[in-house]
Amino acid sequence: MGRMPRKALIAANWKMYKTPAEAKAFVDAFLPLVAGHSRDEIALFPSPVLLPTVVPACKGSSVAVGAQNIHFAEEGAYTGETSVLQLKAVGGTHTLIGHSERRQYFAETDEIVNKKLHTALKHGIVPVVCVGEVLAEREAGATASVLKTQMAGAFAGITPEAAAPIVIAYEPVWAIGTGKTATPEIAADAHRIIRGEVWRLLGSRVAETIRILYGGSVKSDNVTNLMAQEEIDGALVGGASLKPDSFTAIVKY
Repeated sequence: MGRMPRKALIAANWKMYKTPAEAKAFVDAFLPLVAGHSRDEIALFPSPVLLPTVVPACKGSSVAVGAQNIHFAEEGAYTGETSVLQLKAVGGTHTLIGHSERRQYFAETDEIVNKKLHTALKHGIVPVVCVGEVLAEREAGATASVLKTQMAGAFAGITPEAAAPIVIAYEPVWAIGTGKTATPEIAADAHRIIRGEVWRLLGSRVAETIRILYGGSVKSDNVTNLMAQEEIDGALVGGASLKPDSFTAIVKY
């Protein structure tokens, strides 16, 4: 399955960085650098308080803006959370779901990821569903079983007809912020496992068209080799997405 029908997505996860002024300065510097870049889709995922700054700043460009997280409820007594309706109201179009840091620090389970995925799809938000194994699981040879379990949990009750907007991000947790990167071959192997699970859960058509991003210490000096793998359909970029020049270098691999 080649990448010909799958347009790559290069996504910036800013995590808990930037003030509104810093976010605006980033966008003002970044947009001219990627003006006219149509080979790939580009999306920025800032903190929720930055969305009212970043969304208008990107207006009129091809750069999409999304949330790092949503709650599965449309509204309610969930202090500190962001609803999908609030995200839509400020103009966000995408959301990350189940990022490894959400799983690690905020006890998100596959069941919660699944509920958030259903909510995002119901409201027309593009979900980027994150899956991946920790170091102990990889060293124990459990990568495939972990990915299959996460996929089965995340996609419970999702129909092939509803699945078209979904993006998956493979995050080898042992490679996030550690400077370690899965080799292109290791990454591609994990992507094949994930795509095989999509095939099993949702059928061949979805498996052939769904985009699977790689996330784990992506930088300008390794993105070209990663993107050369036909199973890799883009990148979820952390630290290297915080500066306009370094993120542009990744976008223009």
